[in-house]
Amino acid sequence: MVSTIVHAGFAVLLAAGLLDDRFDRRAIAVLLVVVVAPEADSFLGPLMPGAHRTVGHTLVIPAVAALLLYYDTRIRERSAVRARLSPRWVAVAWAALFAHVFAHVALDWVHLDGVNYLWPLRDQFLRLDGEILLSTADGFVQTFVDLRIDPETGTRTVDAGPTGTTETVHVNNPVEPRDPDEVTEEPVNRIFPIANAGWRLYLIGTGLFVLAARRIQGRAPRDESASE
Repeated sequence: MVSTIVHAGFAVLLAAGLLDDRFDRRAIAVLLVVVVAPEADSFLGPLMPGAHRTVGHTLVIPAVAALLLYYDTRIRERSAVRARLSPRWVAVAWAALFAHVFAHVALDWVHLDGVNYLWPLRDQFLRLDGEILLSTADGFVQTFVDLRIDPETGTRTVDAGPTGTTETVHVNNPVEPRDPDEVTEEPVNRIFPIANAGWRLYLIGTGLFVLAARRIQGRAPRDESASE
């Protein structure tokens, strides 16, 4: 599975680009809490089959939050959020939502059994798996979405990588390191991944580099103004 540290490293990269001069320790702390929060659905596994990658990884929650935030800050005559928080924190809220979707849910979408992206509106795990290429023999080829038309009925089917439902999908995690229905005498091995692939270690290192670089850059204006 993609580790929490990898999610955090990617989130820092997104925050650096989205927040600009609002990128500071408090903003990073809020952003990291939002990015890590989806992993809490692991603890619901003993109570609900398939809870991990479902309850905290659905796109319904960030979509509703984005609509409410947009309505309150862009449409309402008097924004309740702006009345309590400065415009700076509105920007941080938007960055946290984007980081939640792209640095957490989307990363899990391409790994193992994917995510239950529309739960509770629809119980269906999807995984983004395939390739896009240009071939001298076959031309343009993409296998992420499989479109098929039944020659007899003309019915069109779309296969975007379904892997199952909460009844059939179990994604191993430290809370439930194996499928509850699996019977074995072997001792339980709870693995807490950090970087189990080269590209994941790369994201962690790049995120740490960005944190250090932004901190060093942030010191220069203060030092220059002090010398004047």
